[in-house]
Amino acid sequence: MKPDYKNWVPKNMLYLLAFFTLVSCIITFLLMGLLQTGAIKTILISFFLLSSIVLAIALIWMIRMYNAFSYDGKRKLSKEIINGIVNYIEVENDALVLDVGCGSGALTIAIAKRYPSAKIIGIDRWGKEYGSYNKKLCENNAKAENVNNVEFKKGDAVKLDFSDEYFDVVTSNYVYHNITGINRQKLLLETLRVLKKGGIFVIHDIFSESKYGDIHIFINKLKKMGYEDVQLIDTSNGMFMSKKEAIMYSINNSAILYGKK
Repeated sequence: MKPDYKNWVPKNMLYLLAFFTLVSCIITFLLMGLLQTGAIKTILISFFLLSSIVLAIALIWMIRMYNAFSYDGKRKLSKEIINGIVNYIEVENDALVLDVGCGSGALTIAIAKRYPSAKIIGIDRWGKEYGSYNKKLCENNAKAENVNNVEFKKGDAVKLDFSDEYFDVVTSNYVYHNITGINRQKLLLETLRVLKKGGIFVIHDIFSESKYGDIHIFINKLKKMGYEDVQLIDTSNGMFMSKKEAIMYSINNSAILYGKK
């Protein structure tokens, strides 16, 4: 049995883009042949031709992203990122670890494989936007990887169903920037709420100012609250990906927020 960690670029999205690109191209060619020369024909052809070009560019871009992040592809960027995050996680024997937004269970399982004596809990809301991700998929992947020190639960990062200082380690990978309607710095504080004194956090995300505000001010706030060794580690300039890849895939603010409580 082989694990299936899926791809964060949904296949359905590729199919829809391909469909609309084809439809737009067909309409463009039909208009060229059916309508008589005139202003209306020019406007309609220009509109659908431009739509075809934009859709085709979007499709090519999404296909490149899909191939780059695929666990079965040549680049395997997702796997490289997961392994890189695990290298920053320090877990002692019998530690309790929380992985927020576990998706298909990739990071949760990778931590469990590295630290078999620890207990790793992965939570996710498994929303409709990622319909192929679910609890059963995570459990099947854990079984395929022969790990039994994991548990998967439905949960919400906005309000974690755990008491204060419950976990020795909290981690997450590319989750919080997707959550809308909430201040993301408050979201981080909610995750850190469940971290024990002396525990560590390793959170990988797109820390752009448009999503998080000034993250450096937030880091200084954490230090004033007593957090130790808080760092923002750039992962988009040779660590997990090249600068060119980061810009190409619109993740040039990708970084690990690391620290100790």
